[in-house]
Amino acid sequence: MNGIKSAMSKALTHAKITPHRSAARGHSDHGWLNTYHSFSFANWFQPDFTHFGSLRVLNEDRVKANSGFPTHPHRDFEIFSYIISGELTHRDSMLKKGAEGSQSDKFYRMHRGDVQFTTGGTGIAHSEQNEHNKDTVHFLQIWAIPWKRGLTPRYHTRHFDDEKKRQGFVPILSPLKGGPDATHQQEQAAEPTIDDTIPIHADFVMGAGIIAPQQKFEWVVGANATKDPKRKVYVHVPMAKGGKAKIRLDGRDDVYDEGDGVFIDNVRAGDKLSVESLGEVEAEVVVLDTA
Repeated sequence: MNGIKSAMSKALTHAKITPHRSAARGHSDHGWLNTYHSFSFANWFQPDFTHFGSLRVLNEDRVKANSGFPTHPHRDFEIFSYIISGELTHRDSMLKKGAEGSQSDKFYRMHRGDVQFTTGGTGIAHSEQNEHNKDTVHFLQIWAIPWKRGLTPRYHTRHFDDEKKRQGFVPILSPLKGGPDATHQQEQAAEPTIDDTIPIHADFVMGAGIIAPQQKFEWVVGANATKDPKRKVYVHVPMAKGGKAKIRLDGRDDVYDEGDGVFIDNVRAGDKLSVESLGEVEAEVVVLDTA
């Protein structure tokens, strides 16, 4: 057994793996919003946690019923919401409440498994409201730094099935085909490098998996979709299972609980990162892979 453990622990001996414990996050409870900040945000500034590669913001938010973020602007960030539970309504500022028509990228009532994506670019304004009568919505709000400023604002919304996430890591975002020099036609086509993902203007891939107890998933660094071979990976365990989910990375001794994150540095595209579920229940795991 010791030999097996040793072999497991040497899978990524070159990687620097640093815990970012839940208790080290910024935290604010505004009544209507209970939010945790993995990186410096709003009034919480921590110089050690300003960004990681192009990953700039990772907030774990709970918004109570009949409340939310009123219309607000964004500019020059790639911003995405990953819904864990509840309902969140995204509405572009140009749409009047009650006159939105059917669901579209500019108006969408998101539920479990949905991801809503915004390219802030030259400027965009939208609201995110929990319009449900009683249920709190729980979601991750993530921002990435784009590869250039002044992009054309755009929305994308897509659903990612839980059953597929139980079979292995499911890619959620991947770089826009054409990269920083994408043509107008490529921007309009909005084709991602990985099929069935949302395109992002960054050398960045997001994946998500739901790992049963005692099972192990493998994340291929770069997901065969990125340009820069030198990578950084951030792993986050959402607070989704009442504290009963736990994981281990790369066969190492450290165990990560819900709310914890992990900085993984000095890795290269093609490296294989093992993620093992150790808790009483399945663990939801989000992987953010950046240059």
